[in-house]
Amino acid sequence: MRLAKYLAHSGVASRRKAETIIAAGRVRIDGQVVTDPARGVEVGQDIRVDGHPVVPEGREVWMVNKPIDVISTADEPGKRMAVVDLVESPARLYPVGRLDADSTGLMLLSNDGELANRLTHPRYGVKKTYRVKTRNRISDEDLDRLGGGVNLDDGRTSPAGIHRLAADGFDITIGEGRNRQVRRMVEAVGNQVTALHRISFGSLRLGRLGNGKARLLDDAEVARLWEDAADG
Repeated sequence: MRLAKYLAHSGVASRRKAETIIAAGRVRIDGQVVTDPARGVEVGQDIRVDGHPVVPEGREVWMVNKPIDVISTADEPGKRMAVVDLVESPARLYPVGRLDADSTGLMLLSNDGELANRLTHPRYGVKKTYRVKTRNRISDEDLDRLGGGVNLDDGRTSPAGIHRLAADGFDITIGEGRNRQVRRMVEAVGNQVTALHRISFGSLRLGRLGNGKARLLDDAEVARLWEDAADG
């Protein structure tokens, strides 16, 4: 495994920050300073950062029901809570993708960078479902337009799954992850989102997990997430 990846998997820092730490000469392998982030490392080597031994963390994936006004970052320097503060774990966890501060629902946190990349990379198109409430009644014609794809300033959206719930409410399933995509899609058909709640991420369903609550996923659930993000 490359040194930068090893440090990231061990919870020292993100992959990018780990590369900076290595370049600064703060890492020693078996007593020797190493400045190449691509240097290969093996189990049993003495790897230290600033003199402290690095021990790999066990992989963790958590599901969180994010409340409104909680920020989808690993660290929130302002007054608002960061989503990682909702989880009681000594592991260095990072959000898998984002939800806007004014959106709620299912988020994943993990220290497994490879899984996080798979789940968020456009290549794999992992499906996510959102429960949407609109300011005004939304017509069947507009729902058909959303399902078929609409033109946004960053290109046309892919086809989406649509299920009407009420005159002003519906579920939408998409495999893309553009910035504020669902809100912009609804605006493209002349309406406005007043509430947006993610209810599923791949094979995971939010279920009865309470607002602001979190739970650690079991091995079977994590395995299904890997399947969700499998090639082809």
